[in-house]
Amino acid sequence: MTDTTAHKTGTWGQWLSDRAIRTVLWLLLALPYRWRVPLCGWVMARIVAPLAGWPKRIRDNLALTLPDLPADQIDRMVARVPENIGRTVIEIYSGAEFIARTTELPLTGDGVAALEAAHAARRPVILATGHFGNYDAVRAALIARGYPLGALYRPMSNPWFNDHYVQAIGTIGQPIFERGRAGMGQMLKHLRGGGMLGILPDQRMQKGVKLTFFGQEALTALSAADMALKYDAELIPTYAIRQPDGLSFQIIVDAPIPHGTPEAMTQALNDNLERLIRRYPDQWFWIHRRWKP
Repeated sequence: MTDTTAHKTGTWGQWLSDRAIRTVLWLLLALPYRWRVPLCGWVMARIVAPLAGWPKRIRDNLALTLPDLPADQIDRMVARVPENIGRTVIEIYSGAEFIARTTELPLTGDGVAALEAAHAARRPVILATGHFGNYDAVRAALIARGYPLGALYRPMSNPWFNDHYVQAIGTIGQPIFERGRAGMGQMLKHLRGGGMLGILPDQRMQKGVKLTFFGQEALTALSAADMALKYDAELIPTYAIRQPDGLSFQIIVDAPIPHGTPEAMTQALNDNLERLIRRYPDQWFWIHRRWKP
């Protein structure tokens, strides 16, 4: 992992934070894959999460959205949510080893035929997923099958961390598009050419519209639905569900969202993800401020 930017505009605190992160990643990557993944999960759950204040944020989100959840299940999720995040992080940084574990995963779900048909016809596809399981397992699995799947990402606020983060997600597959004017132009060209795009619309967007998620008002971007309508693309929810062994995944391709108004389509995406989270609640990233006023 090297710095690719000659000049940074971040703070000394960000630089020191990135040095610590790089050191931990370097140590973990020296271990065999089957050890490093659970160990990174442990480090995230036991060390990083308490320092970052994640337990309180998880509890607050659960109190708002799942107020009847038993106390023992809440305690379990406070531990397991950061653990899944830690596993996801080191998997993404594991490059070829992570990819090798996804290439043979079967595609399951009611949307597989639609996805294959769109690929054969070179029709654009928007693959909407969420911060659930390991979302990059879907991208790795589809790229390994020859699907022209690009990804839209939001740059990290720490510029030194962003350097190696972009390298890591780029190793899993190309192209990747940075959120912003230049990246959006490249992304739209990719879609016009019959490409596919992976997008995660499950975070709060200041300029989003007020839709519902777990029965609560949540600002949500309409961009996935807008692009699907503009480019006559299929809008297909896809997910990678982490399996009990903690290392493997089930790839789910749900039925396409019917074209309608952007609001109705996006609400359908919210509802689709909510149903999955209710089945596997500890696999979603409950650390996000999804319902922040």
